[in-house]
Amino acid sequence: MRQRKVKNEEEKLSKHNQYLINKPQRYKGKWHQLFNNNNSIYAEFGCGKGQFILTMAELYPNNNYIAFEGRGSVILRALEKAAQKGFNNVVFVKEYINDSREYFEESELSGIYLNFSDPWPKLRHAKRRLTHSRYLKGYQTVLKKDGCIEFKTDNDDLFEFALDEFKSHGMKLLEISRDLHNTELEAKNVTTEYEDKFRTEGKKINYCKVQTAPVQL
Repeated sequence: MRQRKVKNEEEKLSKHNQYLINKPQRYKGKWHQLFNNNNSIYAEFGCGKGQFILTMAELYPNNNYIAFEGRGSVILRALEKAAQKGFNNVVFVKEYINDSREYFEESELSGIYLNFSDPWPKLRHAKRRLTHSRYLKGYQTVLKKDGCIEFKTDNDDLFEFALDEFKSHGMKLLEISRDLHNTELEAKNVTTEYEDKFRTEGKKINYCKVQTAPVQL
């Protein structure tokens, strides 16, 4: 469903400069300075209204989180929630990810979350999928040696595509489920807004966690 534009959107976004990072590329290699600590940094690409990343920030206060979302009307909801809670370990970027290396230095991230990314079902659009090879090369660069990618989707075809791409890049499969909410992995699962909706509809959720391998130069 297309998100309606919020009236006075830019004005409302500007009220949350504590959490909304403008010109994020300037923090490449310097995100620890922004958070004013040396805690591990995790990023979510496509955070929606922020339910997942804000829950993670609350559950793991000793980690830092950076959430990307290109739709202003959507990220505004996440910013409002963050302000209500008063978090100091999460920030947001109103941009779509094209190449993670534009924002992060080599080995700067401990983990990446890809939750219910656009499946881009047509073959000619495959390069737009966030699990496509052209994205994975960047992830492998910005993630630490033992860094992980966690991926969730309700789209079976996208899941199989992602598994093939991870394998082709030499990534190690640590966890996998094609019905996440009916496995022991559910106990530690943090949901998104979409995920809650899909669960009530009885849809099965695909999940995997992979450990990256160094980029081959």
